Amino acid sequence: MDKLIIRGGRSLQGELTISGAKNATLPELCAALLTDQAVTLTNVPRLQDVTTMLKLIRNMGVSAEHGADGSVHLMAGGLNNPEAPYELVKTMRASVLALGPLLARFGHAKVSLPGGCAIGSRPVDQHIKGLQAMGAQIKVDHGYMLAQLAPGLKRLRGAHITTDMVTVTGTENFLMAAALAEGETILENAAQEPEIPDLAEMLIKMGAHIEGHGTSKIRIQGVERLYGCTHQVVADRIEAGTFLCAVAATGGDVVLRHAREDHLDAVVDKLRDAGVSIEAGADFLRVRSQGRLKAQSFRTTEYPGFPTDMQAQFMALNCIAAGSSKVTETIFENRFMHVNELVRLGAHIQIDGKVSVIEGVEKLSGATVMATDLRASASLVIAGLVAEGETCVERIYHLDRGYDRMEEKLRSIGADIERVK
Repeated sequence: MDKLIIRGGRSLQGELTISGAKNATLPELCAALLTDQAVTLTNVPRLQDVTTMLKLIRNMGVSAEHGADGSVHLMAGGLNNPEAPYELVKTMRASVLALGPLLARFGHAKVSLPGGCAIGSRPVDQHIKGLQAMGAQIKVDHGYMLAQLAPGLKRLRGAHITTDMVTVTGTENFLMAAALAEGETILENAAQEPEIPDLAEMLIKMGAHIEGHGTSKIRIQGVERLYGCTHQVVADRIEAGTFLCAVAATGGDVVLRHAREDHLDAVVDKLRDAGVSIEAGADFLRVRSQGRLKAQSFRTTEYPGFPTDMQAQFMALNCIAAGSSKVTETIFENRFMHVNELVRLGAHIQIDGKVSVIEGVEKLSGATVMATDLRASASLVIAGLVAEGETCVERIYHLDRGYDRMEEKLRSIGADIERVK
């Protein structure tokens, strides 16, 4: 099992390119199931979750080939097995995204209840409720969602869907299903993350009729058929935010190509309040940091608020900032598992329910730590970059699920970091 060895204390200088977003790539791979024509995705990141999703759709009978330029060429004309088995999806919660497209195109599907990170409950009941409103009959049996159209229906039908909570994958599932449904679908309380309008733009290229994407109310007018397209995956705002925090914590001057300020407003605002200089251009962010930063309190919430996927990384920054801070996690109940590992490095953190109280220290000390989930892994890497001595981050298969060659990118801007078996 691979691990990362980090020798901290170096400032970061130079330039790197942000990869395509994992959370856009996964639903867009599933969107290719909606047509029997060729679909090409460009700017596809090299991630374990992407590999798993490709393995899943190939198992269904889809042709999926990598191009030399980071593209993936898909052809779902031969799809003959609308099933997502547990052995292929047990490590990835995004597998539920296959349910809507398979139901919309074939009228039936068998999809395993998903696995993934141990950061808390992410129930699929909202997916089931919404698709049932569109005319699906779904039952959960032996760990699988068994779905089919209600008797007498030839296609899913449009519906007015209001979810009990904001759900990103639920919004994506409904978008894809509604694109081929009969009549109009209205999604209320829809998620607004940048990956949602990116998926919607891909569906529009395929012939879908969608309005309001990027707002809390989306209208979809179903069509009888969707077509092939070529689509570039949007840049990964969480990867960009992670590198912003890494440079802020270590000090330095780095340009992040393809990073967008408008996708990271809440994070950028907090970094600027902490004393970080961030310059935004048309297709880049330049981050400069010098001296000790000021600790910042924040509360995670749905987009456009502070993202839960950036909570751990910013907490690592707060650990060595001047002053005390409070971090309140409102999205996932188990998303403080990195705290004990940060404490092993010398951080002063106390947890009270959904709130972590951090007293900034002047330095961290290298130690062996264990990654518990994807974003926790990134926070430990950031902490290792600023810690004195050597830090060993174990179980980095979590990191590989969502970061495209992170250690190579960090090394290219001056970090002393290596992957060892």
